[in-house]
Amino acid sequence: MRLQRISAATAALAALTTLATACEDPKKNGTPAQSPAAAATASGQASPPAAGPAPATLAGAQAHVQQYTSCENLSTDPNDSRVPLSGFIGAGDWGITERGVCTDKKARGEIVLFLTPDMKAFQQAAKDHAAKLLAEGRGDTDLASRTVVGKNFALTALKTATAVSLVDPPNSDLRILSCNPDIFVPEGFKKEKALVEGCFLTDYVNSPDGQGSPHRGAVRDPSTEGAAKPGQPSTGSPGLPSAGSIAELKKLVSPHTVDCTKMTVTDEHIQSIDYMPVVDGPPSAWGVTQRAVCGELGGEQRAHNLNWLDTVSDMKTLQTKAKAAQLADLKDDGRLKATASKLLVGTNIAVETNNANVRRGLYQLQFLYLNCETGFTAPAGYRLEKAQVEGCVLTNYERPS
Repeated sequence: MRLQRISAATAALAALTTLATACEDPKKNGTPAQSPAAAATASGQASPPAAGPAPATLAGAQAHVQQYTSCENLSTDPNDSRVPLSGFIGAGDWGITERGVCTDKKARGEIVLFLTPDMKAFQQAAKDHAAKLLAEGRGDTDLASRTVVGKNFALTALKTATAVSLVDPPNSDLRILSCNPDIFVPEGFKKEKALVEGCFLTDYVNSPDGQGSPHRGAVRDPSTEGAAKPGQPSTGSPGLPSAGSIAELKKLVSPHTVDCTKMTVTDEHIQSIDYMPVVDGPPSAWGVTQRAVCGELGGEQRAHNLNWLDTVSDMKTLQTKAKAAQLADLKDDGRLKATASKLLVGTNIAVETNNANVRRGLYQLQFLYLNCETGFTAPAGYRLEKAQVEGCVLTNYERPS
């Protein structure tokens, strides 16, 4: 199945601008966002730990950045072609007094620098912008943020490798800013309070291409990790979601993740030429207690937006049968059919979908995908948990294809 890359509009740069994926390629163009303005004051305080005096100029910010990566040929020209879009926020927006751009020769990408003497105003503007996108249903906002903040300056790294170089060193006082409170930060990474409620700071750089922060853990087996963690059952759940009924599951995944405006609870086998579920046959034989399909079932017109919801009494049986079906599908060319759904599981629930956008939303709810590919491993920074069937893992990473 082809996994669409998360656009930088809602992932890498949602806190700053709706910059399109063209950030990775200056020859491409996108549509700039209207950024909220924030009055500049001098009351901001350092968000991450301060490693020294706050830079008073862009040149000082450049020198600070150069502790961690290259930042060459600094320019304050507002028309510098290295700033990909004319709509990129600048002086006068978000508490910004000066804007510049330099080149990270190591990562072969640009860094857009912002002098922000009122860091709280900057973060509030970032929060307001993210809240607007989230309200529009763009649940992947800030999922792969490359907005980096210091004491009184911020920057946008146009390459993932630049962001990693800036926040990964143990002594770095720079942090990724994210204003989506549902973003998952893996174990081993920092998650610190920002200056405004609803945002946080982290040294974890997520990236849909697997080029983010180095993975700091191996495949976990939560059942061997002793006492329960806060909010998790003593059975060793890796923090997966649960629900007591189809109605509760529908409420959990609606409305921005799975569109269940039209939902049919049935034991019948429902599929279409465009949407093939994982569960094939009587649900009870798969360990499923109750089953529903969301979306337009079709009739005179073709079915569309089909997703399946399952409450599960025997998760091991479900995963065992799903493994066999997945391996059979992969046998010919090593890929799942484009119309084949993937199984994302919780503790006692599951969702089957072939929609990449739906899956991204489910990952934010802490559902994990059952992957049974031989030799599969998740790249840096992604979750990787043991499944209930040998030879499979649970993960929030999907290999691009």
